Amino acid sequence: MLWSLIKILSFVAMVMLVSFGAGRLMEAQGGVTIEYAGFELSFGALQAALLFLGLLITLWLLLKLFGLAIALLRFINGDETALSRYFDRNREHRGFEALSDGLMALASGDGRDAMAKAKKADRLLNRSDLTNLIVAQAAVANGDRQTAEATYKKLLKEPKTRFVGTYGLLQQHLQDGDTEVALKLAEHAFALKPQHGETQDVLLKLQAGQEDWHGVRATLTAKLKHGTLPKDVHKRRDAVFALSQARDLRAEGKLEEAQSYAVEANRLAPGLVPAALLAAEGYREQNNGKQASRILRAAWQLAPHPELAAGFAALAPDEAPTARLKRFAQFAKGTEPHAETKMLMAELHVALADFDGARQALGEHAKTDPTMRALTILAAIERGDGADDQSVRQLLTQAISAQRNPQWICENCGHVHHDWEPVCLNCEAIDSIAWKHPPMSEAVSPDMLPLIVGHMAQGGANLPPLLEPEGLIQPGEDAAKTVTDDMPLKK
Repeated sequence: MLWSLIKILSFVAMVMLVSFGAGRLMEAQGGVTIEYAGFELSFGALQAALLFLGLLITLWLLLKLFGLAIALLRFINGDETALSRYFDRNREHRGFEALSDGLMALASGDGRDAMAKAKKADRLLNRSDLTNLIVAQAAVANGDRQTAEATYKKLLKEPKTRFVGTYGLLQQHLQDGDTEVALKLAEHAFALKPQHGETQDVLLKLQAGQEDWHGVRATLTAKLKHGTLPKDVHKRRDAVFALSQARDLRAEGKLEEAQSYAVEANRLAPGLVPAALLAAEGYREQNNGKQASRILRAAWQLAPHPELAAGFAALAPDEAPTARLKRFAQFAKGTEPHAETKMLMAELHVALADFDGARQALGEHAKTDPTMRALTILAAIERGDGADDQSVRQLLTQAISAQRNPQWICENCGHVHHDWEPVCLNCEAIDSIAWKHPPMSEAVSPDMLPLIVGHMAQGGANLPPLLEPEGLIQPGEDAAKTVTDDMPLKK
């Protein structure tokens, strides 16, 4: 539509320009005088301009006739294709002009005009490899899915256009949500042109959606080979999908095979928390606590995470709180400045009723980074030290409305996941789940505070039950857990 409008406006402008020029020539004084052999011819300005234009046209016709005469002489002398070549050149020229116009119309979004020009070019050029592609694209722009599909199928017949036809059909089926057919087409397109980056990405996404982890890893390797994926990204994503293989194999009861993939995932990405947890769990089941401990500690050094602490606690579920504190001190050594380490060690000290040690371990973290978990731990410490109910209540009120604890969140769409996933359950982005703080949640109504806090005056122990942070290790308990995200207080 835009291209048609441009052509109309150009024509109108040209007519106006010619009319203006003719008017000025008619008004002009003087003219052109030609003298030759005693003859004298005088022309006005307009007449001279028309004469000059006529001479140009005559010259062009003479050149055309000269070319035709040359072709005719060659034909008479035995060149049987001379005349056909002469006319084909003109035909080809008009065909490429139509093709060029079709491309311009397609670029401007005028699908109908693009299709008309493409069909004209097809008649003149007899180059279906060029014209069919424009027809297909124009049909897509025009919303004519049937014509587009039929034209893409025509492109499948020629080896040099087979990939283009396959990729076009692939895009159509993706738009229709037909992932099964789209996957087969993506595999075929990938086989035809494995270095094509967009085909790799589409195939990767479709394979991940079908949980074809083996196929995904093969595609990742191809992306690395053809230079469309950096080595570090490939290594990380290969670990993600090796972990996915391990999880599926464990679900099928193939523990040994699952463990080999889990170990591979941990080797490729030691900081990938779910991989470290699964590999450590496999070693724990094999009674190899030393190796499990090594994997968990290495992961903690890279990225302290509460699930790693829970996994490390599970290696010795029956140990006393004092022994646990000593073992975790070695586990977290070197990461003392990290917030997760501060809160973990504070929780362990609280479990021993060592509130001075808990306060020292927590430091100023509750002030510098007042999250729900940090403030809850501080409230437990204050209560253990004998602080008045008002002070504790104030801390708990702050905790309720504070920044929530980190969760598994998709960095692409912001969707919160209960557990880590290789592919976002909402937007299907690959390897986009990260451990981070969610958006600020709505504060709890003050009317709900009594339900959460309870009657603090009833507490008589070191930590009143209604003030115990969820998951804190209590004296005498067997296992240590960290504060959960959604239930900061134990009721």
